[in-house]
Amino acid sequence: MTVASHDAPVLAWESPPPLPQQRWVAAARTALRIAAQGLGRTTSGLVLPLLVLALWTTASQRRWVPEQLLPAPALVWQTLQELWTSGDLILHLGYSASRVGWSLGIGGSIGLALGFGLALSRTMRAYLLPSFNVISQFPVLGWVPLLIIFAGIDEALKISAISIAVVVPVTLNTLRGLENIPPALLEVGKVYRFSPPQLLWRVLLPAAAPSLFTGLRQAVMQAWVSLVFVELLASSEGVGYLIVWGRQLAQPDLVAAGMIVIGAIGLLLDGGLGRLERRLQSWRRPAY
Repeated sequence: MTVASHDAPVLAWESPPPLPQQRWVAAARTALRIAAQGLGRTTSGLVLPLLVLALWTTASQRRWVPEQLLPAPALVWQTLQELWTSGDLILHLGYSASRVGWSLGIGGSIGLALGFGLALSRTMRAYLLPSFNVISQFPVLGWVPLLIIFAGIDEALKISAISIAVVVPVTLNTLRGLENIPPALLEVGKVYRFSPPQLLWRVLLPAAAPSLFTGLRQAVMQAWVSLVFVELLASSEGVGYLIVWGRQLAQPDLVAAGMIVIGAIGLLLDGGLGRLERRLQSWRRPAY
């Protein structure tokens, strides 16, 4: 007895392929689940700030703290609007951005040169790395008195102090990234007989890119934090100076506005660099 082709049995453990509509429904469910997870993380991150804002509003309305010490959120928001409308906020941000830019250029260049030198030269590593490890333990504020003696209290002081804060993370992450390059990649460069510039651009930099970008990200955040410290100590312009100005004028709303601006810009810098890092490293694939 023969079985016709159209009567071919379907094995019990075989399932028919999903229909196009079913695939679209599954994809939509997956997208909704991912969106819900992201919304949940965002919502949970807003719980604490909203609670602080509610407590702040209640305390100011019920006069738990004198208004001279704790201004109302509405007054702080009004101060922020006035700073933006008058152009003072943009002016001070411009001074701060210029200092951070110069410091990143100077400190980043020195850090890259030191990192590559310590990683590629045993002699340089033997003579400089122990001293660098000791010097890197000093905070930026510890350098300020010495820098005042040699650089005064003008822009040279601010850029020098911030550059020192930038050098340390760039150097350490560059050194770490080059040290962690697999020896097999260097052997590939030898097999293809790469020249030193070709080895640098085609092997060393791509392999050390994640660590280099981590150093850049840390350097930017260190530069921003150090900028605020330096402007609080010795400056007549900049975002940090807004806080000093508000204290001198006995205006806590101006102090709070400056703190909010500093925190918001730091958050934007960190988030923007994190997004850029993920995009630039999207070509990397995990090993199996």
